[in-house]
Amino acid sequence: MPVTYTSDVEAAEALNQSFKKLHAEISKVVIGQDETIRLLLTAIFCQGHCLLVGVPGLAKTLLIQTIADVLDLKFNRIQFTPDLMPSDILGAETLDNERNFRFIRGPVFANIILADEINRTPPKTQAALLEAMQEYSVTVAGQKHSLERPFFVLATQNPIEQEGTYPLPEAQLDRFMFMVLLDYPAFEAELNIVKTTTSNQRVEVSKVVSGAEILAYQQLVRKVPVADNVVDYAVRLVHKTRPNTPMAAADATNYLEWGAGPRASQNLVLGAKCNALFNGKYSPDIEDVRAVALPILRHRIVRNFKAEAEGISVNDLIQKLL
Repeated sequence: MPVTYTSDVEAAEALNQSFKKLHAEISKVVIGQDETIRLLLTAIFCQGHCLLVGVPGLAKTLLIQTIADVLDLKFNRIQFTPDLMPSDILGAETLDNERNFRFIRGPVFANIILADEINRTPPKTQAALLEAMQEYSVTVAGQKHSLERPFFVLATQNPIEQEGTYPLPEAQLDRFMFMVLLDYPAFEAELNIVKTTTSNQRVEVSKVVSGAEILAYQQLVRKVPVADNVVDYAVRLVHKTRPNTPMAAADATNYLEWGAGPRASQNLVLGAKCNALFNGKYSPDIEDVRAVALPILRHRIVRNFKAEAEGISVNDLIQKLL
């Protein structure tokens, strides 16, 4: 059943409360990853997808599974391997007992998809997700099958072992709203992690938000008014990343091969709107754009040889642009 609110203000307050409850429930299981939780929830409420990059043992998979537990949605996990085929994700047509073709749905037919170690499978299989991520449908044997909304792809990557991996193409990276880099937990957080996970204590989480509520929140985020100067700031920031263009920053021309495309501008504004609602504001400001800029831009700009030779990272360049 669709969820309705008497006013946008009531809906905004409901979203703010839902965010706090979701954050509290997820933090019971995943300790010390507050910023990552905020970004993942932002992507969900902005109708986006998220790529998590981190070394093994940082609870990437656990985090996504916990988010699925607190959302009243259907969840499927796909472990990407070198022998995985597109039909293993999308499904395939088979002959039934009456010699008629019948479509057997694959694991992509769920609300939340965990694409675990997405860079471990060849490009043909990676591309099987592209239509689902962009069009919210899949095409098999010429037949188009719609996916149930809401629909999110939350993918993970391991940045250490690159032997036998297949880096995601730029076109597919661009479909992810955020690339979130997970770092090692702080000392105090790791103490809590060890105490919690090495005892017989079991943590139970409650379902907080339904699919209908998420759809209503997604519509609300798009209705949030934005001042012209905030949109101008977001678009100018993206234009600064494009080397050898009239609005390019000097560092972009010196150190970048390619800059971010229009999806970056769109996601900066959407992310800023959602960040404002999370903080109890009814309209975003420039600080809200800056809060989401790093994970939106880092996978959309490509360094040149000079930047790599001088050891200048993508994060360094974005911080200078900000």
